[in-house]
Amino acid sequence: MHLPASRLNGSVRSAFPQTARLKTASQFREVFNAGRKTVGRYFVVFQRQRETGPPRLGLAVGKRVGNAVQRNRLKRLVRESFRHKQGPLSGRDLVVVARGTAAQASRDQLVQDLSRCWQRVANA
Repeated sequence: MHLPASRLNGSVRSAFPQTARLKTASQFREVFNAGRKTVGRYFVVFQRQRETGPPRLGLAVGKRVGNAVQRNRLKRLVRESFRHKQGPLSGRDLVVVARGTAAQASRDQLVQDLSRCWQRVANA
């Protein structure tokens, strides 16, 4: 019997569907121009309120953050955090910008900073 990759080793893979992503430059621009941002130690989260629907996430991790391995590590971490915290964020478009110091931070520091940012965004 063939098991899909999402079911290997008994774990269920949590997907990041296309409907949960910001993809175009115009979508990013709308969020940046909305004027609401939350600043953390390692991340800046921009948000734009929508009428309804699930939250959508866009990522901006520039080369000043580090090499490709470090940038991809940060993106995976942000996506995972977003998947776990997206309930109270519904009806928003979010863009997370990684700051230059994020690549040198530990995983725990990054997760704590993201949790604080998600909490501030949800309460805004």
